[in-house]
Order: sequence, then C-alpha cells, then structure tokens
Amino acid sequence: MEADNIDAPFPLMRERPAAAKNTRATWLGLFVSLFAMVVIRQAFVFFVPEITFAAAIVKETLIWASAAALLVILRRGEGLPFRSIGLGTCRWWKSIAWGFVIAVISAAVALGLAHLTSYGNGPGSAAFEKLPLWLITLIVIRAGVVEELFYRGYAIERLRMIGLGRFWSVTI
Repeated sequence: MEADNIDAPFPLMRERPAAAKNTRATWLGLFVSLFAMVVIRQAFVFFVPEITFAAAIVKETLIWASAAALLVILRRGEGLPFRSIGLGTCRWWKSIAWGFVIAVISAAVALGLAHLTSYGNGPGSAAFEKLPLWLITLIVIRAGVVEELFYRGYAIERLRMIGLGRFWSVTI
C-alpha cells in the first residue's frame, strides 16, 4: 500500500512553518488583529455605557484606523503583499458576484429569523434605534470587512506562519 502524502501532518499536530521571518512587526500585527477591536469595544462599554451618535462615530473610526494600522504593519513592517492575507487573490467581479448572492441568501435567512423570533422589540435593539440607518449600515459593513481582515486574513495566517498548525491557528 503506497501513501502519496506520507509526511502530511495530522490535524492536531504542528505543521511546518512557512519560510518567513518572525519579526516584531508580525507580533505587533498579531496583537492588533487579536486585541484592537476587543480593547476599543471594552473601552466604550466602560467609559460610554449608553451608545450615542458621536460615540458610535468615534468607535467606528478607531476600529477602521486599527484596520489601516494593520495594513501598514503588513506592507511596511513585514514587507509582504496584501495577497499574503488573501486580498487580491481573485478577480474583483467574481468577489462582487459571490458577495451579492451570499448577501441575498443571508438577508432572506435573517429576515425569516427576525420574523420568527420577534427580533427588534427587545432591549438589545433599543440602542440601535438612536442611530441613523446609514450609520447602522456602515457598522454592519465594517463588522464584516474588519473582522475578516483581523481574524481570517491576518491572525490565522500569521499564527500558522509562526509555527502553529491549522487547528490551533483557527482555534485561537
């Protein structure tokens, strides 16, 4: 019996790290990607317990600034292209087409769940009633873009690069 992939690691074992250097920029990028949104959110929960329009704008600006800082760390600190975190690996029109299809399906599922659970009538949704629709839309877009950048794009790739296997990189 022949094994084509004799030295393939088991899911829980460490994989061989990619040929890359572990720099201070990589560790700083990991810190930003794993903790920036948590720190910003907790600071606002502590200092501004009731969300206001101005507080929401400042919070969103800080989160976008941390995303920009992560991209600067990637390009200037690590000297790596955006492709290293999955940006620009696909044709733009395919991404938009798939995004549209998934958005339509997600909206249908979300509306169905909101109807079934009577979402929107509880205390959790009362805070959002104070914010304009355009700001809520930007918050939702930011959540998708920045979280994908921080966690799937940067953190998982860098944790694998420093020597953690796929399982532990995703778990962390």
